[in-house]
Amino acid sequence: MINKSTKFLLDFEKPIFELEEKLDDLRKLDADGIDLSPDIEALSTRIEELRNSIYGNLTRWQRVQIARHPLRPYTNDYIGALTKGFVELHGDRCFGDDPAIVSGFATLNGAEYGYKNHTVLMIGHQKGRDTKQRRYRRFGMPNPEGYRKARRHMELAAKFGKPIICLLDTPGAYPGMDAEERGQAEAIARNLFVMARLPVPIVVVVIGEGASGGALGIGVGDQMLMLENAWYSVISPESCSSILWRSWDYKEEAARALKLTAPDLIDVGIVDQIVKEPLGGAHQDPSTTYDLVGEAVCDSLKNLAKLSTEDLLRQRLKRLDRIGEYSVAD
Repeated sequence: MINKSTKFLLDFEKPIFELEEKLDDLRKLDADGIDLSPDIEALSTRIEELRNSIYGNLTRWQRVQIARHPLRPYTNDYIGALTKGFVELHGDRCFGDDPAIVSGFATLNGAEYGYKNHTVLMIGHQKGRDTKQRRYRRFGMPNPEGYRKARRHMELAAKFGKPIICLLDTPGAYPGMDAEERGQAEAIARNLFVMARLPVPIVVVVIGEGASGGALGIGVGDQMLMLENAWYSVISPESCSSILWRSWDYKEEAARALKLTAPDLIDVGIVDQIVKEPLGGAHQDPSTTYDLVGEAVCDSLKNLAKLSTEDLLRQRLKRLDRIGEYSVAD
């Protein structure tokens, strides 16, 4: 059942919501002594068919909308569900701390997935739930110190031989003047350079939005997993529409052209595995989502643990090179 609050209702979910309201009314009348069980059963079947039809044929733009749903689990939610004993680390030892990126060590709850408890470094973008938190975390858009903080912690994880799990969920790196003055581009580029060489397994999971260098700055790894309704692209549909058509009105066309969904990225070899979501999105059943993500992450770490450091780095470089493959016609 979709979330009952119209505050968080997406446009394409309205037909389901309207039928569910009618179903609630029928159930109230049935409870009052009027036998409406045949009508209730028929309407329930119709709702289920409509739900499967809508969520089974989502457009790229609709998946973008689900990825941005305000009730969707964020990085801190995954950390709380998948780990224990999380110790958050702060600061880049250069300028300051950036709350848009959360980073720290924790014990991964992997025993139920055949991966015995291990200490891992968790890194991810955090958007914030309410207005105060969103302003504090800048909607998950990091400043340079956020990327430098992440790099410092990744180098610390490598020093002690701990795997790294990166959770991507950002509309992009923070575009402010102060971010540019402190070297936004250099901070992201340096992270790409360092992550390509870290001698420990890195598993990247796109849990929501994965926009531009803001996501790529902590997005280089050995395995990339992507939730079914997440998106990952060099630019957001709105920004693409604004550049190409000088208007945000063509964002749906831009989303189609960008091919930014998980199946699109599987086809071109950027994403290695799609993690299924409950019908309607991760926010409809967070517990099931955590289990699916936890199982996928542990499977990836188990496979990567079998590789020597040399093989790990060789395979990582080969994976990156494969993304840039091209051919020249005669």
